[in-house]
Amino acid sequence: MATPRRVVVTGIGLVTPLGVGVEASWRRLLAGGCGIVRLPSLQGLPAEIGAPVPRGEALDEFDLNRCSLSRPGDNSSLSPFIHFALAAADEALGLSGWQPTDEAALERAGVAIGSGIGSLTDIVEASTVLSARGHRRVSPHFIPKMLVNMAAGQVSIRTGFKGPSASPSTACATGVHALSDALHIIQRGAADVMLAGGAEACLEPLAVAGFSRARALATGFEERPEQASRPFDARRAGFVMGEGAAVLLLPPWEG
Repeated sequence: MATPRRVVVTGIGLVTPLGVGVEASWRRLLAGGCGIVRLPSLQGLPAEIGAPVPRGEALDEFDLNRCSLSRPGDNSSLSPFIHFALAAADEALGLSGWQPTDEAALERAGVAIGSGIGSLTDIVEASTVLSARGHRRVSPHFIPKMLVNMAAGQVSIRTGFKGPSASPSTACATGVHALSDALHIIQRGAADVMLAGGAEACLEPLAVAGFSRARALATGFEERPEQASRPFDARRAGFVMGEGAAVLLLPPWEG
C-alpha cells in the first residue's frame, strides 16, 4: 500500500477581529488583545456585541484596495466574506513564495474555501428591495454575492488556479472541513497545491436574532464585551459572533 503524500503549510493569510494580516493578528493576540466590541447596528437585540474586522486605512485594518487579487468594482459587486477570502488568499500566496511556473502548474493548483452562511446581509437587503420596489430593482449581483461557494470561486478566478474547487459549509467546522478536503485532494493526486480555509462575514441583525432565539449567544456583556467569550470557563454563557477569514497554502512535502 502506497504511503499517503505528506502535506505541509508554506503560507498563511489572516483577516481577523484582532487585525489584518498574520503579523498584526499574532501581535495583538500575544498582547492579550480583544476584538469584541459593542455594535450600534445590533442595538436593541439580546446580544449587542460582536467581533468585527477593523476597517480603515491603517496597515492593520482592512482595505480591499491593498489586495493584489482585487479589481475595480469589487466593493459593490462582491460581499465582505469574499473580500476577506481574497485578502487572506493573497497573503498566504505572498508569504509562501510559491509561483506557478507554467499552465500545467495552474491546472494542478486548486482551492477549498468554505463559508458557514455566506452573505445573509445581501439576502436580507434583496428581500427588502423585492418587497418594497419589485423584482426589477433586485441587483443582478445578488446571487453571486450571497452564494457560499463564491469565496472559493473568486479566489480561483483571480489566482488562475484551474484545479479542484471545493466549498464546504458545515457551520463552525467549515474551515477545518476545507483543510481536510484540501489534504485529501492532494493525497489522492488530484492537485499538487491547494489554497484552503474559511471566510465569514455575518454580523447581521437577523443572524444575531436567530442565534439569540436559539439561546446560543452570550448576552448581558454590553458593558464588558472582552469578558463575553470564554468557552472553557464554568461560567460560559454562549458564543460571540465574529467575522474574518483564514487561508493556508498547502503543497506536498517533497523532502
